[in-house]
Amino acid sequence: MSRDVPIHSWPGSYYINTEKRWETGTLSLTRTMVRFVSNQSKESLTSFRLSRIMEIKMESSSFIFSTLTVLEEGNVKHWFGSLKPNRVVVYNVVEHFWRERLLSPGSEARGAECKPSKGSELISLVAGAQKRLEDTGRVLTHQGEQFDNAMQGLEKIDSDLGVADKLLSELESPPWWPFGKLPWKTQQEAKAEDAARAAARSAAGKGSGRNKVIASIPAVVTKGGDSDLKPGCLLVLVSSLEVLDINCQLLHRFERNDIDEVRVHSPYEITVRQRFIGKPDICYRFLSAKMPEAMSVLEIQYKKKVQFTSEYTAFRATPVSSPCDTEGQTWNEGLLQMCQDTELPLEVPAGALSQLQVHVLQPSVSQAEAQELKQMLMQLKTLALEAETELERQDDVLNDLTSSTDRATMHIEKHTCRMKRLL
Repeated sequence: MSRDVPIHSWPGSYYINTEKRWETGTLSLTRTMVRFVSNQSKESLTSFRLSRIMEIKMESSSFIFSTLTVLEEGNVKHWFGSLKPNRVVVYNVVEHFWRERLLSPGSEARGAECKPSKGSELISLVAGAQKRLEDTGRVLTHQGEQFDNAMQGLEKIDSDLGVADKLLSELESPPWWPFGKLPWKTQQEAKAEDAARAAARSAAGKGSGRNKVIASIPAVVTKGGDSDLKPGCLLVLVSSLEVLDINCQLLHRFERNDIDEVRVHSPYEITVRQRFIGKPDICYRFLSAKMPEAMSVLEIQYKKKVQFTSEYTAFRATPVSSPCDTEGQTWNEGLLQMCQDTELPLEVPAGALSQLQVHVLQPSVSQAEAQELKQMLMQLKTLALEAETELERQDDVLNDLTSSTDRATMHIEKHTCRMKRLL
């Protein structure tokens, strides 16, 4: 993923303090940087890392213009004005990515690392477990279809028994009988059977596992366009997607079967759409620094509906890190920082420096592998929750099958006794 590809850009102006004037251009947010490029010179007027931001505020300039200010380390203040669609949207997006930090501090400015064997083994083990769970899910689905077919057969038997009951009633009380129909089935028995059917239907409709939360991520949410991006939350459940506002109030629920499209604009931005005939579509756009965590789940749940745009391709064009991507640190300073992070002794015996370098530069599990393992574990969690939901549904169907079979057996015995009396 390229660090230079903007996650989002907005036209606006930047105040050049040395020249005491405003310059029009484009404010852009990348995975690690905030940058403003002039429209005239096409040069970067300012550029700083998200990790260097101390404060983000919405203020007014001396000319009473509404602006967005960013305070950088070293007490350097940047003024951005005339932002489109408005400064509130820009504030919500930049503040979200700054707050979430987007990248862990130790993952920036790292060179390409060799793939350690332990990380590969862990990934292989998780991949094997995932394959086994997928196979189990297919078996459960097939078993559920068999249960559904059995339920349909029992419903047909129940319908046939109802016809037989009507025919027997006519035989037991023919039209020429002067005393009316014989009350073979009392009113209380009918009510009891209706109550049993209602209980069976309610048991089959239960789905506690369907409301379990798989992933919950903070996001900047908008319905429709980009002009109303507001802080909120995206909940990924087994059976639906829920959109919440900053106060955790439900804005909309997308049922799993109602979602028609999940369009991926970047690893941090998606659009979920539900189409209708004769009325406008329901469309929500989500921008989140933690979207990769949700994508690992969405790709499993909605794999036939996920669409990757050309914008997403730009993020996958180049590697995440580059050996030259440093922030003024020398190699020795970076090594010293890594020694501090890994709690290794700073005083190293003569001749042991090379071993220390190898130990530091080649960790057991790299950052990329840890992220991949995290996503795979999220997928495992999704598969496990879906398997649990299917098992709960099948358990309810089995209970319904048992009660329906008992009811059918009872009716058959009653009908047999009635036919014997008629004979």
